[in-house]
Amino acid sequence: MTPALLRTLLGLLLPVTILPAHAESAPAPRVQVAEGTLHGVREADGLLTFKGVPYAAAPIGARRWKAPQPAAKWKRDRAANRFGPRCMQLPLFSDMVFRSNGMSEDCLYLNVWTPATGAKDKLPVLVYFYGGGFQAGDGSEPRYDGASLAKQGIVAVTVNYRLGVFGFFAHPELTKESPHKASGNYGLLDQAAALQWVRKNIAAFGGDPRRVTIAGESAGSFSVSAQMISPLARDTIAGAIGESGSLLGLMALPTLKEAEANGQRFAQSAGAPTLKQLRALSGEALLAAAGKPDAGRFRVNIDGHMLPEPPLAMYAAGKQAKVPLLAGWNAQESDARSVLGEGPVNEESFMAALRKLYGDRAPDARRAYAGDIETAARELGSDRFIGYGTWKWLDLHARTSGQPTWRYYYTHPRPGAPGATHSAEIEYAMGNLDGNKVYAWTPTDREVSRVMQAWFANFIKTGAPDGAGLPAWPPLPANRGAANGTPVMVIDAPPHLEPSTDGAHHTFHDSPQPGGQPR
Repeated sequence: MTPALLRTLLGLLLPVTILPAHAESAPAPRVQVAEGTLHGVREADGLLTFKGVPYAAAPIGARRWKAPQPAAKWKRDRAANRFGPRCMQLPLFSDMVFRSNGMSEDCLYLNVWTPATGAKDKLPVLVYFYGGGFQAGDGSEPRYDGASLAKQGIVAVTVNYRLGVFGFFAHPELTKESPHKASGNYGLLDQAAALQWVRKNIAAFGGDPRRVTIAGESAGSFSVSAQMISPLARDTIAGAIGESGSLLGLMALPTLKEAEANGQRFAQSAGAPTLKQLRALSGEALLAAAGKPDAGRFRVNIDGHMLPEPPLAMYAAGKQAKVPLLAGWNAQESDARSVLGEGPVNEESFMAALRKLYGDRAPDARRAYAGDIETAARELGSDRFIGYGTWKWLDLHARTSGQPTWRYYYTHPRPGAPGATHSAEIEYAMGNLDGNKVYAWTPTDREVSRVMQAWFANFIKTGAPDGAGLPAWPPLPANRGAANGTPVMVIDAPPHLEPSTDGAHHTFHDSPQPGGQPR
């Protein structure tokens, strides 16, 4: 029998294993998790990758709009050599690049990059949640790729979670059928389930389940602030990193009743007023209905289960995970036009905008946001969008957690960009500049990335960002939180430590607002 014929016969009898082209002589790496055996890929650089790993059952059919259920067990080896499908979403953001295997409601998969040589290595772990306004995003995006951090001795994990109407739809019928009498927040429940899966299984990949840092940007950062206060997840976390955003912002979260009412309005507009009718809709029809202008918004709500109380109250009372926190935001999270509109950039138009936003408190707002109009309007727009909520998170955590808290302010723009816009820091922090082909990265960009990633890697490994060859970065003083004059690391070229000077901004927003609600 010829060798070729023997290989053909064996191929008919044995399960197929897909090996990378460079690894013909090396066996595919295998790990045993609770559900069965996975075989991944040994990459050319020596890292092991396991992609498209199910951490929960597919949330389809009767499981649509239910808390994630355990993934089914499998008997034969399961290939983990490509990204799973991304969760259902509309094409909202032009900067999102996906390597996922299509789009589906069956999307609860995670991806692991590990440098471990064995299950006993007990390396620190990073679990990263993508951004996208809880409407879009995917764990396959190149900017979140875990290889660069894995090369620094970290097991890196990205997690898919349900989005939009699939992830945050609340309805009285859903609340009634829930054993916890809650609905909505399914995307956050997915993340919590993934963290429990990581706790149970990450040792098989060489990770230490007691050293799991969670991180994310934008909606991912909001998610980190949520997981830190959720009784379903806070005991799985050893550290937290937030890039631009938290649930402690200026917009009050809806109550469960408010979210249910929004869900009922949507169901009527979709022509499917009952839960049975809604579950009978195809995923594509549901997505299309949710994309209509009158569909409303599907937001995180205070459901009494995933989020027992308003986040502001929980952080103020010290009910969050008592872990180190590193967080900050970018200099141009929003631009001046978000406040000024399309009118002229002058004092008159700025004061008119402030009166529209704050009524009789417009002069107070102008005093808080002093200086040239372009800068003041940009800073106000950024704070209204995401800056203030991130600051409030830092401030309360520093005061009530008993754990060190570090604050940064990211000011380095991408090549040719007008400023450090929202999400601009991701590739720098994750060491993934080369994954973004849009920009002509310079040696300066690579140095900023080297330093920022080193701070993140040190924090994941030790619970503090400081390390050899890096600027010293002290934590916020517990007795002052993130008050004016406390240290902030300005991440630019070069990075440098400064006393914060934006206290007037936060004092203004901390004071009662016209018609405002408790956050």
